[in-house]
Amino acid sequence: MKINPEMIELGMYEKALPQSLSWAQRLAAARDANYDFVEMSIDDSDERIQRLEWGLTTRNKLKREIQESDMRIKSMSLSAHRRFPLGSENPKTSTIAVDILKKAIDFSVDLGIRYILIAGSDVYHEESNAKTQENFLANLEQGVIYAAQAGVMLALENWDIRIESISKVMHYVNYFNSPWFQAYVDVGNLVYAEKDVLAEMEFARGHLAAVHVKDTKPGQLRFVTPGEGDVPFVPVFEKLADLDFVGSIVLELWTADLPNAMDIVKSSNVWIREKMREGWLK
Repeated sequence: MKINPEMIELGMYEKALPQSLSWAQRLAAARDANYDFVEMSIDDSDERIQRLEWGLTTRNKLKREIQESDMRIKSMSLSAHRRFPLGSENPKTSTIAVDILKKAIDFSVDLGIRYILIAGSDVYHEESNAKTQENFLANLEQGVIYAAQAGVMLALENWDIRIESISKVMHYVNYFNSPWFQAYVDVGNLVYAEKDVLAEMEFARGHLAAVHVKDTKPGQLRFVTPGEGDVPFVPVFEKLADLDFVGSIVLELWTADLPNAMDIVKSSNVWIREKMREGWLK
């Protein structure tokens, strides 16, 4: 397929901007910086996990702000499972993990979120073993069934540990064999894990829901300015064109605590869109 790179939507990761901003302010900032949507973070902090408990009044307020800002929240990065892993051998923790996943799906339905990033790790702060991997698969299956019934896509991301390659991600995608469970490629994580980025991306052909782009180096996962790391952005976008990718790309910046965060968000948007055009037009 011949895809115009201008058709590809570019999202802004929520953590690019100060956490103190209201959602109305955050959405307006993303719009003013020329992003097409925002990816919400439900990480392992109490504050962000608590969002899943919002009542109808709070959810409707955010829905109005989305409509008024003309800026969608299209995706969710669900990394709360770092703290409450789906593969945990502790029954209480495992139950909480499944509950978080199902609440995230319900939340997505209410807010119009189209897909949820699933953390690529059975456990994080403990040792992985056959039992944790078995639990991860069983609990993830509950989520896949629940998501399919709700019409929300789950997308497993290659992480910095455990499931650190797309070939491993595809083990789960092929296992479930569901249109509601696909791959979320993070090219920065691939560089960090010292993988062959383009070869790994090929594994996701036909199953690529979305892409995280950030710059990294082997041994440095965050806080690398785009263009100063080892991610081969133009070849990455050229590969996405070869894969006939028409999904969404999210620029992942960790600039929330910087006084010039908004300037970085804007300049990074311009920079990454230039690389997208260069890669696609090749």
